[in-house]
Amino acid sequence: QVQLVESGGGSVQAGGSLRLSCVVSGSGYSYSRYCMGWFRQAPGKEREGVAAIDSASTPTYADSVEGRFTISRDNAKNTLNLQMTSLKAEDTALYYCAAEFWPSAPCRPLPRGFDKWGQGTQVTVSS
Repeated sequence: QVQLVESGGGSVQAGGSLRLSCVVSGSGYSYSRYCMGWFRQAPGKEREGVAAIDSASTPTYADSVEGRFTISRDNAKNTLNLQMTSLKAEDTALYYCAAEFWPSAPCRPLPRGFDKWGQGTQVTVSS
């Protein structure tokens, strides 16, 4: 059974940086074909896509994080990363990684297409 576990969240001041990681277990060699994504949900708000990366490591970003966040994957280690820089107070949220097992469309950070989710890691940015 595939499981996703996020880490790396924490509290940081505005302008700071954090690096999130997601370890995918139970997928074997299938991980390399997954569309992987990062999502976030702030209190009282809908879950929103942050970034996604396809099997060829082509990234896609939400406009709100373009130029500040970098998504990457390591298929040898079954891991997904999100490097976040120039953090803002509005980046405060619970961050989730997610996997789409059989992507049939371009890999985009749209929540409805993803099959498996982690439990999330909290990011708090103080201004």
